[in-house]
This record gives sequence, C-alpha cells and structure tokens, in this order.
Amino acid sequence: MTTEHLFATSQGTRKRVLILKPGYGETLDPDTSGVVSLGDILRTTVILHLFPPAEYEVTWVVDKAGVALLHNNPYIDRLLVINPFTPHLLLSEWFDIVINFEKEPGICAVADRVPAWRRYGFRLDPVTHKAKAYDYSDEALSFTTDPSAKRQKGKSWSEVLYEMLGAQYAGQGQILGYQPTSKVEHDVGLNHLIGKKFPMKRWPATCWEQLHDRLAAAGQRVSWQQGADDLEDYIDWINSCRLLVTNDSLGLHIGLALGKPVVALFGPTMASEVNGEALLRITPPVQWECIPCMESRCPHPTSCMEHITVDTVHAAVAQLIPHTGALYD
Repeated sequence: MTTEHLFATSQGTRKRVLILKPGYGETLDPDTSGVVSLGDILRTTVILHLFPPAEYEVTWVVDKAGVALLHNNPYIDRLLVINPFTPHLLLSEWFDIVINFEKEPGICAVADRVPAWRRYGFRLDPVTHKAKAYDYSDEALSFTTDPSAKRQKGKSWSEVLYEMLGAQYAGQGQILGYQPTSKVEHDVGLNHLIGKKFPMKRWPATCWEQLHDRLAAAGQRVSWQQGADDLEDYIDWINSCRLLVTNDSLGLHIGLALGKPVVALFGPTMASEVNGEALLRITPPVQWECIPCMESRCPHPTSCMEHITVDTVHAAVAQLIPHTGALYD
C-alpha cells in the first residue's frame, strides 16, 4: 500500500494528525526508565515529511524538556506540553490519524481512546496491560523484546519509523524546530558528554583529551561541548562548529539536522540505526558477539568503547574536513 493512499486528503480539507512522542521511552528499545530521550524526540521528526502543512494539521504531544527541539517547526501546527490534563483535552477532540510511538501503558491507553479514523504505532493490550502493535508495527515492537532481531535486521531508525506508518523511507532528514542564531567559530566541536541513561556510550575522557590536544596542535580551533544546561544554547554551540565529533547522543542528531559533517562513535548502540550525508560511523575493532548490546553495563574488563583509538577518530576528522569548507576564515 502506498503512502499516498494511506494519507490521502480530501481536496481543500486538511486532515488532523496527532503524534504522541513526549520522549518517555525509546521507541525501538526496551526502555522503561521514564527518563526523557531528547534524541528520540528529534529523530522522530523524520516522519513529518509525510504530512506536508498544506494537507495536514499536526498536533505533537511532548515533554517540556523537548520543547526547543520542536517549537516553531513548520510542520507542527500545535505543540502540546504534556501535563495531567492533556489526556482529558485529547479525549474531547477528534483526529483523522493518531500515531503513538510510546510504549508506556497509560499513553497507549490514551492513544486507543482518542477519537480517530486511523491509528499507528503502539496500543494497549487490555489483558496484559502491556504495549501491543497496531498494523505495520509488529516488527518494531519485536525489537524491544528481542535485541538479536534488531541486530540482524540492521535497519536505520528512520526506515523502521516509516514502516510503522506503512510508508517507504527515502532518506528524508530530521526537522529541527529551534533555529540557531550562532555563527561558525570553531573548526571541530567535541560533543563528549553523555546522558545518565546509557553511560556506556561514552568514549573515555582520556581519549577525548588526547584528540583535543592533537587537533589543537595542528592549529585547528577546537571547542569542548557547551550548553549542557540549556537546550537552545546547546543547539547554538553545535551550529558554531564546522564539524562535530560525538558519542551516540542527542548532539549527533542535532548535528545531522543542522547539516554538519559528523564523526560518530558507536559501541553498545547500533551504528546502522543512524544515517546522514556527511556522517562517518566508527565502531570498536573487536569481534565481540555482544556488540551492540544496548545495555547500560558491560561485563568485560574494558568496555568496547575503550577499543576505539584516538588515531582512528583523528583520521576520520581529517577525512571529513574537506566537507566543512575553508577551516580558517
């Protein structure tokens, strides 16, 4: 079935679309921490290409922590910051399409009850009170219960989201809401911090320091990560860098959304999930069956991320430098 058929609109009438993605769980991972995943929110914006503003009126429900990622997004008509009264508001409305990318039972229950013609993503099993799949989402749900299935498929995150909507992914990019005002000041940005949810994703601090010293010694303007306490400041900092070196984190997705060349380091998470035109993925040069484990703890004496060498990352930066234009304006 084609996307055009699924989402066809009546002439002169905009269809109403509700997207439930506050960010409380990783859509394709068995995450139940409740910690807001800002990266998941941003990379979900790839689906907005399916809903051009001339034909669709989109409402997106998000946690307040993710507002800067979506605010002023030209594809979103209404941004609802979730609060205890949000379900009551939604239940008083109607939509042509409801899309739920959260597996939290309460959100699934709301997705089931909001008046709508068509539903995608996850629903609630009334017997087990666990997430179940609407049409097209069975495979996506299986990834959250069987990590080996996810590794074997090797699909990009964007491709899976499109398939959950019965559509075919064709390389569409993420759409960032906040538009930075900063100018380019740094040649290389080191996005070295990582969230509390998956600490094993971080490349060791000593490696970051050695990379910084080597780049600086070559005369390149290197900046350590900034804006940790303010999302808009963080986006402005990434925009001020010609090239970004990053762990698998929110900064990776912001960099791609801003069209920056990115060197991304992967270990416990899947490098194949992320795609971009000027993206170089680096993975550990070890043959461990557990990679990618998608776990927050490592049973090995040294984690897989410790096996990524500074030489490898430095060479990747040198490879991408031609994509940044002149380094010294």
